[in-house]
Amino acid sequence: MEVVQVLHMNGGMGETSYANNSLLQRKVILMTKPITEAAATALFSTADTAFHASLAIADLGCSSGPNALFAMSEIITVMINLCKATNHELPEFQVFLNDLPGNDFNTIFAGLLPRFQEKLSEQMKGKYGASATFSCFFNGVPGSFYGRLFARESMHLIHSSYSLHWLSQVPIGIEGNKGNIYIARSSPPGVIRAYYEQFQRDFSMFLECRGQELVMGGRMVLTIPGRRSDDPSSKECCSIWELLATALNEMVSKGLIEEEKLDSFNIPNYTPSPKEVRLEVQKQGSFSIDCLEVSEVNLSIFDSDFDPNVVSEDEGYNLARCVRAVAEPMLIDHFGEEIIDEVFKRFGAQLAAHMLKENPALVNVVISLKKIA
Repeated sequence: MEVVQVLHMNGGMGETSYANNSLLQRKVILMTKPITEAAATALFSTADTAFHASLAIADLGCSSGPNALFAMSEIITVMINLCKATNHELPEFQVFLNDLPGNDFNTIFAGLLPRFQEKLSEQMKGKYGASATFSCFFNGVPGSFYGRLFARESMHLIHSSYSLHWLSQVPIGIEGNKGNIYIARSSPPGVIRAYYEQFQRDFSMFLECRGQELVMGGRMVLTIPGRRSDDPSSKECCSIWELLATALNEMVSKGLIEEEKLDSFNIPNYTPSPKEVRLEVQKQGSFSIDCLEVSEVNLSIFDSDFDPNVVSEDEGYNLARCVRAVAEPMLIDHFGEEIIDEVFKRFGAQLAAHMLKENPALVNVVISLKKIA
C-alpha cells in the first residue's frame, strides 16, 4: 500500500462522504477548544511585533468537510476577540490547510470556503464596525506532514486533530499478523513492536519538521486518538479494527475474499499512550509541553443521551458509515470496489452487537506545545 496515494477520506458531499460522516471528529474539536484557545491566547501575549502584522496558522490533516475550516475559525475568533479587548490592530491572517495530495481540496475551496469567508467578515465587522477591513488568505498545502511543508520560522500556530495516528507507511516486518488488519490481541509481539517503532520514527520526524517551521515561542495543539493503557493491543484502541477484521474474515469463510488478500492487508495506524507521546517530545527537544491531557468521546455520536441498554441496530450502521468514510479508499485499493457494500453491511452488524454489550468510547491524547529550540 502506497500510503501517500491511498490514504484520504471519502470526498464530495454524498452519503458515504467524510463531510457527512465526521460528527465524531467535530465533537472532539469542540471538546479540545479550551486547550486551543489557551494556546492562541498564550501566543498573543508573548508574540513579538511581527505577529501583529501577520499571523500564520495551519491545520494539518484538514480533510475535506466542514471540519477543515472549523478549527481555523475557532483560532481566528480568539485572535479577533483578543485584538478587540486589547485595542490591537487586527493582523492579516494566513491560513494553510494541509492534507495528502489525494484529499478533496475542491470541496473546501469551491463549496465551503466562500460562505466561511463571508461569516468571518460579518463577525469582524460586528466587533470593529462596518468600515473595518479584514484580510484572511487561504492556501491549500498538499503533502505529507512527515516532511517539511512550510518555510523556516514562518508559522505561528499549528493545529492537528485526528490525523497523527496515521502512519507514513505500513510497518515493515508484520507478515505474521495473519487474520488481523491492525494490532490485535492475537498479534505476535514483533508486530506490536514494529507498529510502535514506526510511530516513533514518524512522530519524531513530525516534531523535527514543525520545530523548523514554527517561530520561537510558536504553539502547536495536537489531538491524537490514543489509549490510557500501556498495552498497544488494549481493546480501548483496537476494538473497532478488530470488528472490521471479523467482518472481513467472515467474507473469507464465504469465499468472497481470498485469505491471502486479507493476510496482506494492514492499517497504517497507531494509537499512542500519553507516556509514548511525552517521551517522543522530550527526546526530540524542540518543544516544551504546556499541557498533556487524556479524554474520552462517546462513540454513540448520534444520541447525546446514549444508553447502551437501548442501542438500536441503526447505531452500529451509523458508526460503520463513519469508519467507511475514513477507510473505504484503502479497502478499495487493496480488495477492489465490488466488496465494499458487503464489508460495511457486515461491519455494521458487528458494531451493533458490540455496542449492546459495551458503552463504546474513544480515548484522545491532547498535547499543547511551545517551540523552545
